[in-house]
Amino acid sequence: MGDEILPKIGILGSGKGSNFGAILRSIQSGDLPAQVSVVISDVEGAGILDLAAAHNIPAHFVAPGKFRARLDEEAESSCIRLLTEHGAQWVVLAGFMRVLKGAFLEAFPERIVNIHPSLLPSFPGLRAWEQACDYGVKYTGCTVHMVDRGIDTGTILAQEPVPVLDNDTPDSLHQRIQQSEWILYPAVLKALVSGRITIRGRNAFWKR
Repeated sequence: MGDEILPKIGILGSGKGSNFGAILRSIQSGDLPAQVSVVISDVEGAGILDLAAAHNIPAHFVAPGKFRARLDEEAESSCIRLLTEHGAQWVVLAGFMRVLKGAFLEAFPERIVNIHPSLLPSFPGLRAWEQACDYGVKYTGCTVHMVDRGIDTGTILAQEPVPVLDNDTPDSLHQRIQQSEWILYPAVLKALVSGRITIRGRNAFWKR
């Protein structure tokens, strides 16, 4: 299969890029039939940009603008333009710390995917592993979901549970959740780009 017919993924991230790294490894092993066409970050000098550049993938910093939790209109337009110019068919959030609003969702309808470090709908928002520790649950995990107008409220595609151990700290729990993320996220992306997931309302149906 030549690269020219592989589905193209655009990555948005704000941090080191650990989930992006897991996606790259899955692509390089031949397990994920896709290519990353562009990586965009709202953080100048973010590790995810360095990782993209090291793999000869176009990497762009887009200044987020004046808002703390979302992109302003100019930044959103710049991201949409870059994704479109690089032919992205799917937008994959990999540690992207800003909420996407209407124009983004309209540009890529049902094509934006995120992974969250909890078993949604439990513990949405920031530092979900700390929320799990504070609440005292016995299990948490990670969730791959579509992105909608809410915060971690989109259609759930897949989940992986992670036990909370008696001696867990937020950091140790987070590390184990991340290890599950690195397996789950590429597997779900493989199913999506291969057309094996059908979404109807709040439900996602997997084909074998």
